[in-house]
Amino acid sequence: MRTVSRGTYLLSDQDLILTDQEVPSYILKVRDLPIEEKPREKLLANGPENLSVSELMAVLLGVGTKKEEVMTMAQRILKEYGEKAIVHQTDPSILSESLDIPIAKACQIVASFELGRRFYAQDGGKAVFVRNASQAFEYLKDMAGNKKEHFKGLYLNSRYKVVHEELISVGSLTANIVHPREVFQPAIEHGAVAVVVAHNHPSGNLEPTEADLEVTSQLSAAGKILGIELLDHLVIAGENFKSIKEV
Repeated sequence: MRTVSRGTYLLSDQDLILTDQEVPSYILKVRDLPIEEKPREKLLANGPENLSVSELMAVLLGVGTKKEEVMTMAQRILKEYGEKAIVHQTDPSILSESLDIPIAKACQIVASFELGRRFYAQDGGKAVFVRNASQAFEYLKDMAGNKKEHFKGLYLNSRYKVVHEELISVGSLTANIVHPREVFQPAIEHGAVAVVVAHNHPSGNLEPTEADLEVTSQLSAAGKILGIELLDHLVIAGENFKSIKEV
């Protein structure tokens, strides 16, 4: 084998080696992605809720290794170990060995899930019940920090226990963006009998817009047809909220 420096060379027939092996396909790396598709930049621009599980894992891992790009590693980890199983693995050594990843990466994964468990335990790990606008605001008040309008739904069972939370849309709220189907489909899937929807106003203005009122009216009408109550629609800004139901 000859070693040559960088440059342009003319090869003779003797320099060419014929092979029946396929040329490896090009692997798209994070650095080759458009900036708006890179996981870290996507998180900064749109918030963590807009990232897929594999993208969140890639952000957590930070960088890949010489033999494996970070997005490929993230996808492989989740596929091979399973999203549910990996949450409960507390031994980095087992994770490192079974997934063939550096021990430092395994420690990052284990530490992140342990941190989540401890924060969850601070609230007692108890079920959350939302019976009024104030309780819904306490659950959703972190939305106030979003730089763009986020429209979310809280789905409640017959005891007003939260059974699901869904990010429905991102962007200025209009009847064209928020369709009743997108709001009530998760309710059907999770057996909810009531829904609280909420969105933030990055401007800090709590007053509902005409579009806010129109969306609320459409959702209320659709809910009555489906037998799923629209309990309220909150506008969240700063440390305060306004109930459109009470407007």
